[in-house]
Amino acid sequence: MVSRQYAQWASAICAVIIWSVAVLWGSPAIAVPLDMQGKFEILTGEVSTHTPGKVKVMEFADFYCPHCHHFEETGLPLLVKEFGNKLEITMVGYPVIRGKLPTAFDMYEQAKMMGKGNEMRRILFRTIHKDKIDGVLDRSIRSLLIKEVGLDVAAFEAGMESGKPARAVEDGRRWGERIKVSSTPSILLDGNIKVDGANMTPENVITIVRSILDADARK
Repeated sequence: MVSRQYAQWASAICAVIIWSVAVLWGSPAIAVPLDMQGKFEILTGEVSTHTPGKVKVMEFADFYCPHCHHFEETGLPLLVKEFGNKLEITMVGYPVIRGKLPTAFDMYEQAKMMGKGNEMRRILFRTIHKDKIDGVLDRSIRSLLIKEVGLDVAAFEAGMESGKPARAVEDGRRWGERIKVSSTPSILLDGNIKVDGANMTPENVITIVRSILDADARK
C-alpha cells in the first residue's frame, strides 16, 4: 500500500511553467549541511530558517489542484509518519488553476489567523475534491465550513471583510513568484531549499529531510 502511494505521489505534479532547475549542493555560507543528500535547489537569495532538530516545510499549493489534494491525503501523512514533530508544516496558498475565485484561499488565511488553519485546509480540500463543491463558496456554504472548523461565523466573516486574508494570499503569491515556484505542489525546506517538479517524490523529500536531521544529530 505504501509503495502504491509513493508511486501515485511521484506522478502527482501539476505543472504550471515549464523550466529546468539546476541541482545545487549546499555550502556553509547558506547554512546547508555539506553532506546533504537528495535532489534539490538551494536558493542563494533566501535566508535559512533552520532550527536544530526541526525542519520547516512550506508547501505551495492550490486548493483546486487535484495533485495538491493527493499530496494532502498521501504525501503529508507519509512525511508526518516518518518524522513526526520534527517537521513544522505550513501551507502557502498559491493559485494556479485559472477561472477560480480566491475565496478558498482567503478562508484558509482567515482560519490560520484564528488558529485553525490546518483544520480549514483539510476541510477545503475535502469540500472541493470529494464533495465536488468547486464553484462559488457563498456565505451559506462558508458558514457550514466555519462551524465545522469550530470558529465563530460572525467573527470569521468580519475578518474576511477586513481584507487581511486577501493581502496574505497576495503575499504568498509574490513569495512563490520570487522563488520561481514552477509547479504545485512544491515545497520549501527551511526557507531556502526548494523541491519541485520531477524532484517532488516522497523518497527524495524523505532523503533530504533525513539528511538535515542527521546532520543536526552529529553536531
